[in-house]
Amino acid sequence: MNTKTYLNADLHCHSVVSDGTMQPEDLAERAAKNGVELWALTDHDEIGGQARAAHAAHANGMAYLTGTEISVTFAKETVHIVGLGFDAEDPAMVAGLAATRGGRGERAQQISDGLAQVGIKNAYEGALKYVSNPDLISRTHFARFLVESGVCSSTHEVFRNYLVEGKPGFVPHLWANLGDAVRWITSAKGIAVIAHPGRYKFTANEEYALFSEFKTHGGRAVEVVTGSHTVAEYVKYADMAQEFDLAASRGSDFHCPQESHTDLGSLPYLPGKLTPVWELLTERIQTP
Repeated sequence: MNTKTYLNADLHCHSVVSDGTMQPEDLAERAAKNGVELWALTDHDEIGGQARAAHAAHANGMAYLTGTEISVTFAKETVHIVGLGFDAEDPAMVAGLAATRGGRGERAQQISDGLAQVGIKNAYEGALKYVSNPDLISRTHFARFLVESGVCSSTHEVFRNYLVEGKPGFVPHLWANLGDAVRWITSAKGIAVIAHPGRYKFTANEEYALFSEFKTHGGRAVEVVTGSHTVAEYVKYADMAQEFDLAASRGSDFHCPQESHTDLGSLPYLPGKLTPVWELLTERIQTP
């Protein structure tokens, strides 16, 4: 396929396999209707939807890259590392993701206990109604339950009032470490990408350390244009991509038509001065 810079690639979104609300097939159809040419499904710590997503992408005329979004603990913050173009049957990748998923159930029970202390009962059972895979229960599922229950008017309000640090439903989790996540991806012949760096509450020194350590472990790209970045952050992370000699990625981080501010395929193009991540993955792109 044409690997031009000005490609409508959407390499970050989520289905019901993790914390999205749409089936992989429906996401593929929506992406294609929005003009996406190259697509990846990047469910959290899970690759169970990859075969379905690839088949649906091709049925809708899109090229496809395998994808996932791995949860990592770095400097006491949760950071997300997207993997693209890897072998979805690689044993180390499969085992690593399974281990990362392992602590979600216990964390969910603790979130429910915290919410119960402020009068929100049966939150665990309520959140489970939104989960297709109980191993992947997350704060997003709790947020949807609290909206349905009338506690808050939006999932964003739930996070602000109940699920972030200092609030009653906040429970920290120790995820994979950065080096392991990058190695799982690269050993499976994929490219590791720092997801939405503008979302992390790092100091300038901590952010520099993240980029430096990521590069040392073999990471090769960063999301520059993504749904949660401002225009100023497009510029900032384009500059950081050049400073650290990283390729640039682009993805909406779409989860749900009612919740996501940015639709599939609707982002600006990458700045032309950058190397698109798909140029590093030409042999891994699955064409229709």
